[in-house]
Amino acid sequence: AMASVKAINAARMALRGDGKHFVSLDKAIKTMRDTGRDMKDKYKETARGGLAVNVIEVPVSFVEC
Repeated sequence: AMASVKAINAARMALRGDGKHFVSLDKAIKTMRDTGRDMKDKYKETARGGLAVNVIEVPVSFVEC
């Protein structure tokens, strides 16, 4: 239910705009590419960096289907 409300709100915001963007898609893609190139590889693979190496024991529980 919450996801559907978020989707409706996102659609409303998108439709409310005038079609002009502050940042072009090309600039956004270039920025993300440059950011990815600047990042260390260990942060791109989440099992090798960040919380994966600093939080050793994380309780995980799941229900098998």
